[in-house]
Amino acid sequence: MFDCEAEAWLGIDLGTQSVRALLVTADGTVLGAGTAPLTNHRDGVRHEQDPGEWWEAVCTASRAAMSQGSSRVRAIGGLAVCGTSGTVLLTDAQGRPLTQGLMYDDGRAVEEAARVGRQTSWALPKALWLLDAYGWKEGRGQAARVTHQPDVITARLTGEVVPTDSSHALKTGYDAEREAWPPQLAHLGAVLPEVVRPGTRLGEVCRAAAEATGIPAGTPVVAGMTDGCAAQIASGALRSGAWNSVLGTTLVLKGASANPVRDDAGVVYNHRSPDGSWLPGGASSVGAGALPVGPDPSEMDIRAAEYEPSDALTYPLASPGERFPFLAPEATAFTLGTPASEADRWAAVLQGVAFTERLCLDYLHHLGALMDGPLTFTGGAARSAYWNQLRVDILGRPARVPEQIEPALGMAVLAAYGTGTGGIALPDVADRMVRIRTVLEPRASHTARFTEPYARLVDELETRGWLPTPLATHTRTRLNQDTIDS
Repeated sequence: MFDCEAEAWLGIDLGTQSVRALLVTADGTVLGAGTAPLTNHRDGVRHEQDPGEWWEAVCTASRAAMSQGSSRVRAIGGLAVCGTSGTVLLTDAQGRPLTQGLMYDDGRAVEEAARVGRQTSWALPKALWLLDAYGWKEGRGQAARVTHQPDVITARLTGEVVPTDSSHALKTGYDAEREAWPPQLAHLGAVLPEVVRPGTRLGEVCRAAAEATGIPAGTPVVAGMTDGCAAQIASGALRSGAWNSVLGTTLVLKGASANPVRDDAGVVYNHRSPDGSWLPGGASSVGAGALPVGPDPSEMDIRAAEYEPSDALTYPLASPGERFPFLAPEATAFTLGTPASEADRWAAVLQGVAFTERLCLDYLHHLGALMDGPLTFTGGAARSAYWNQLRVDILGRPARVPEQIEPALGMAVLAAYGTGTGGIALPDVADRMVRIRTVLEPRASHTARFTEPYARLVDELETRGWLPTPLATHTRTRLNQDTIDS
């Protein structure tokens, strides 16, 4: 059992814009928080970060969190680190970076993606591109090692090269069902890292790392997960049928299932949960990144409420190409009709994201995924009370919003699970540490307002050849059924 008066756990989130650290007790009390910015190097399809900056930011954020909270607890029970899914680099045999980190949306590995049948957002094409650019040839052994973003940090924390986790390895081609690298990657040999399940103990914080971060030497370090999975843990959506919608720059939906959700199209993929169950989900390219830069979001939300529905219908891709609920690399953002004002344009983006979110849920239903559990909202956009209610109205189903919507909280929960001695299941640990702030209910009259524009968006996406007809048909069937039931 955990003693919330004596012990706390540290979660570290390596985000795109910053590193975030949270020190959290077993009852979910946040004792300390720290953040540090990260620099992004972009040039066309190129997007890189400096791995050395990751470590410096971790040191800054961890010192801040520890300075706020360490005096209020007896011990730090452990820590875990999450990173952006699909971000990869090469390191040497000692874990020292040989290259910059290629971020999840770096788009240079087009040929490699076509060769292995994956999207450029996956880590595998980027890893192959790096190996070629670095000059690695088969037979050179451990001259280079494929490494995921959090592995750089856990190696610095423990003072030695450590295995990667199966969550980050998934998009590098790891077979989560067989829990092994597939035969078609055998030629890479020792270039690929050893893999363990999330929550596995990797080592302890070494003295040098303790001095740099303020984290006590000897603190257990456990294998983490991707930021999307971390956000799911932070939502508490870990029992079969529960789903978490993470809305930030883009939209990610992840659920919990006893078995993998099969998808021949490859749109939905399945992470292996630390307890051996499954976390199916997908990542869309729509999101808050499509909102205009400059206006005050709170003020615009108030004004947007006057446009339900908007005079315009927007498909708000934050970047070209769609990944979920359909695969269309050629997809681009579009707007049908002309917004009546700046506020109407804002409203059209908010509604367009929610329409796509509903389409994602329709796709999951089409695949036969269990959908009868609670839906939870996390991500930066969940700070908008108006957008939360709008999403619930458009989806036509209730949703919960936790007090903390940080992936770093999910890593604190995972650290508590990974270091626990009482055999407590991960969902039970999350129930203790995740606090639900708000439960939102859809308003039937508002839901009805959005039926016609949602149907028009489905029609338009199908007409453009992006949305497969079987999914469009399934969506219309569900929409007609909902209309009859109401």
